[in-house]
Amino acid sequence: MKWNPNLAYAIGLITADGSLSKDGRHIDFTSKDIEQIKNLKKILNLKNKIGTKYSGRKDGKIYFRIQFGDVKFYRFLNSIGLNPNKTKNLKIVLVPEKYFIDFLRGVLDGDGFTYSYWDKRWKSSFMLYTGVVSASKKNLEWMKKKIYKLYGIEGRIRYAGKSTFQLVYAKHNSIILLGKIYYSNNLICLKRKLLKIRKSLCIINKSAGMAKLVNAQS
Repeated sequence: MKWNPNLAYAIGLITADGSLSKDGRHIDFTSKDIEQIKNLKKILNLKNKIGTKYSGRKDGKIYFRIQFGDVKFYRFLNSIGLNPNKTKNLKIVLVPEKYFIDFLRGVLDGDGFTYSYWDKRWKSSFMLYTGVVSASKKNLEWMKKKIYKLYGIEGRIRYAGKSTFQLVYAKHNSIILLGKIYYSNNLICLKRKLLKIRKSLCIINKSAGMAKLVNAQS
């Protein structure tokens, strides 16, 4: 396989929400966002139909799903560190450093989160956090070290309950990291998540502008 930004993004999606069967051939990708499925289908040039399935919980949420068989691609995934039962056993993913940020964008779209809020303890303080959730602490430790090595951005890992962990970046580091991840306006990504991030960054920019104005007048 020849690496490029879109392939690295697709590998990030599969790392987060994909699963490999034990038959050495089939890959399953499931997401609550049909846009995720369509993005993966476009990048990998898949002709398979998109199906649906229920979560099996009381809420009965519908998830979208695509399954495909490709021995060559399956072996490629094996060679970079993805295997069946990867949820808790995943350690590193052999992605070229040149495309690591695209891989990270795929992971963020699949298993990542951002949240923001006004901190009442400080006047005009709007907080923004970015993170990735995983059942594999070793995978998050690898990711944390890689992000620091490549971009000098420091995060922290915390236990999130129910045998899961989070790699989290707080306000300043979160802003820098998001600027790296969304380095262009024409990147393939989950538009819903990008819109949420842009709204948060807009609030931060406005609050920073107001703070400068107040300081200038005082």
